[in-house]
Amino acid sequence: MDYWNHNAAYHPMIVSTAAGLGGDVLDVGCGEGLLVERLATVSRTVTGVDRDGRALGRAAVRTAGLANTSLVEVDFLEFASAPGSYDLITMVAVLHHLDLTAGLCRSAALLRPGGQLLVVGLSANKSMGDYVRSAVLLPLVRGLSVLHHGNRAVQVVAVPPTESFAEIREMARHLLPGVRLRRALYYRYILAWTKPASSESNLPVTG
Repeated sequence: MDYWNHNAAYHPMIVSTAAGLGGDVLDVGCGEGLLVERLATVSRTVTGVDRDGRALGRAAVRTAGLANTSLVEVDFLEFASAPGSYDLITMVAVLHHLDLTAGLCRSAALLRPGGQLLVVGLSANKSMGDYVRSAVLLPLVRGLSVLHHGNRAVQVVAVPPTESFAEIREMARHLLPGVRLRRALYYRYILAWTKPASSESNLPVTG
């Protein structure tokens, strides 16, 4: 069953990116598998990883008929995969569950040269500007949620973000030269990075 919520709202953008690559995708924190299912229609392979076994059970049912998908119950930072295995790594409302530095560096290591990291993330309100922006957008967010018949019934492990958008931007720019970040609707931000085509990398090694 398809549904709409503040995370699924960004699935069309992610699927469009995957369609342009047509390669191997890793969906980190795949939950019950809706994005995996959608990515499978435009990608060579899709691997979904999540440490929530119950969510993966639902994902297994959803993707049972898809020969190009696989699911792994594991913490992303402990996921055993060879460096340079993926053309696209996606995270939707997941990065704040991880250590920021380790999550970004692990993603960079797993991407092929020219591969893309696409994050739809959550950030904490810390500055006055953060709080004002959230308050101003609240009526629009609620209105769009009603318009799209937002579904809150999908059970996910909820962890509040601890880093502000400014803190995430500073760290991401330090670790991933050329990264692009922008604020988005539904209290999210979008982080996009393309791994340099050169095999050399100045990224710090973690883990």
